[in-house]
Order: sequence, then C-alpha cells, then structure tokens
Amino acid sequence: MTNNHDIGAVSELPENFEELKRAANRTGSWRDRLNAVNELGNWDTAPTIKLLQYVLAGDQVFQVREAAYRKLKQLGEDVQMPAQNKGELFKGLNKVLLRIKKSLPVGHTFEQFKEKLQKTRLDIYDTYEGNKGDQFDSWLREIWEAPARR
Repeated sequence: MTNNHDIGAVSELPENFEELKRAANRTGSWRDRLNAVNELGNWDTAPTIKLLQYVLAGDQVFQVREAAYRKLKQLGEDVQMPAQNKGELFKGLNKVLLRIKKSLPVGHTFEQFKEKLQKTRLDIYDTYEGNKGDQFDSWLREIWEAPARR
C-alpha cells in the first residue's frame, strides 16, 4: 500500500514489525513505547498507521501519545492532538501507594519506598514517571511524606 504521504516514509513493513508492535504495547516501559512509535512513524503502511492510531487513542503516557500524533501527522493522517490526562491514571492509586508505604519498616527512606513501588507496581511507576517527567520524584516524595491515614 503506497500512500506517498511523506517522501521520507518507506511504504513496506519493517522487518522488525512484530518486535515494534510488542514494544508499542509494553506496559512496563514508556521509553520502549516511545522508541517504537518513533520507528513506526518511518513506515507508511496500513498496519503501522493502525498501530500508531491505537497508541494515540490509548496510551496512558502523554509523551507517547504526542509522538504518535506527530508521526501520524507527518504521514498525512487526519488526527487530533491528544489531551493531557487529568487526575488519577489508576483507580485506587492512593490506596496502592499507602499499602506500599505501610509494608515498609518504620523509618524507611524515600529511596526504599520508590524502589518498592518500582518492583511491585512497575505499571504505575512507569506511567507516572513518563507523565510527570522531571517532576516525578517531587510528586512521589510529596505522597511519601504525607501522613499515613487509616
């Protein structure tokens, strides 16, 4: 399928399409998803465009959705800029974080809390790290410093 949307785009499937498809759906790493989106955007084919549209519609990390939007625009697709997610991205986030905090020994450090979150709920850690960017540590520290309520 040749659309000739973008002179630089190649109109055949990449050899590593299945690998890129898995990376675009990998919930444990927003960076892998972002890299996959950037690579997929170089291929002007129906399957790559469909996958980019899927990412644009459903990824929880704004940077990844925005990259999919930009790549689709470059390929000549009629798409809308994604909106930033507002509020909690995971239902019961505060309960999960409180449970992790309470599971640690009294007097634990912020780094121990952060590490336990990353080990036990990589999906939450990764998504908020991607969405918060440079503010991730300060956001997480604020939650960690908040008094535990029963």
